Amino acid sequence: MEAPTGRRSAYEAQERVTELFQAHALGLVRLAVLMVGDQPTAEDVVQDAFLGLYRRWPALVDQDKALGYVRSSVLNGCRMVHRAKSHRDKIALEASTDIESAEATALLGEANREVLDALHQLPARQREAVVLRYYLDMSEAQAAQAMRVSRGTVKSATSRGIAALGRLLKENS
Repeated sequence: MEAPTGRRSAYEAQERVTELFQAHALGLVRLAVLMVGDQPTAEDVVQDAFLGLYRRWPALVDQDKALGYVRSSVLNGCRMVHRAKSHRDKIALEASTDIESAEATALLGEANREVLDALHQLPARQREAVVLRYYLDMSEAQAAQAMRVSRGTVKSATSRGIAALGRLLKENS
């Protein structure tokens, strides 16, 4: 006896999303850490992206592009985190400082920490372009698709981001 279509679809969604999660979650968390600056928030963003994929699995037109969907969801989640943080900062009476966990500090070397700090000082679009192009080694076309912008925008944002990183790192040395 074969399972009803709805049950089979749910099983397929669970299997495929689990496979994608096992293969790509760590890399997506690393991407999100670069974008939002802390691991717990990054893990939440990635988990939300995979949950969204699972919920929308039957509606996906091309299920082979699920990784691109999750990557775009992670980037959008990071943008939402930045918007929420910006909103909180505007209404906060006192500025709070982010405290890194001992584990996160131990994992980052001094040079990496300087680059990461400089990366977080870039405007969001430049940071996204630099991370996608150089951390994930995406082509301009792939980065443009993930960011939902033109290739020219990726080129200019990457160029400006790299130039700004150079200036920031030079100032800090």
